[in-house]
Amino acid sequence: MFGINDGLVSNVSLILGFAGSGVDSSIVRLAGLAGAVAGAISMAAGEWISVSAQNELVQREVAVERRELAHNAVAETDELAAMYESHGISPDTARSAAEDVMTEPEVALRVHTREEMGVDPDDLPSAFKAAAISLVCFVFGAMLPVTPWFFDATGLAPAAISILIGVVAAAFVGAAIGRFAERSIVKSVARQIAIVLVACAVTYAIGEVVGVNLS
Repeated sequence: MFGINDGLVSNVSLILGFAGSGVDSSIVRLAGLAGAVAGAISMAAGEWISVSAQNELVQREVAVERRELAHNAVAETDELAAMYESHGISPDTARSAAEDVMTEPEVALRVHTREEMGVDPDDLPSAFKAAAISLVCFVFGAMLPVTPWFFDATGLAPAAISILIGVVAAAFVGAAIGRFAERSIVKSVARQIAIVLVACAVTYAIGEVVGVNLS
């Protein structure tokens, strides 16, 4: 949803900025396509770097934990027993469970990383998958407002259709966010539509000012 929303808001406002300057529809269309491609690549690269960096940090912490388990097993057992006690387990049962876990190094590693870092070292997110999803979602959202500019429309008609598409798409995104977050769908829809309209109004005004000055 957020990838689609990013593509939608950034590209519909970009299109309206060019439309406000009064340039030919072919230029607006080119700007929309360029914005969709450039934005998608940027989003995918950012997502890949973010997830990769997160995974590398987790792997480093896992390596540190592996060394601690190998060279300081007694302290790690005490630490695990204390964690179990904090979950409401009796001291004797917690100690027994911790000792059982520590007999298997790989099991102990997974348990410690889950308890201490909240991650599973064997189930880290894929940076490439995250990047691919971001790219596809951004392109989908960004291409929606470009659609009317592929037809031989003139005047304000394609710009108005782009805004309408942006509003409708923003409403769907807002409704989805509201439903998943179990918040007011009406408020979520209104918020997303307001963001699109404000972005369009600002960039269209800038386009008009710049277009008039350049002419």
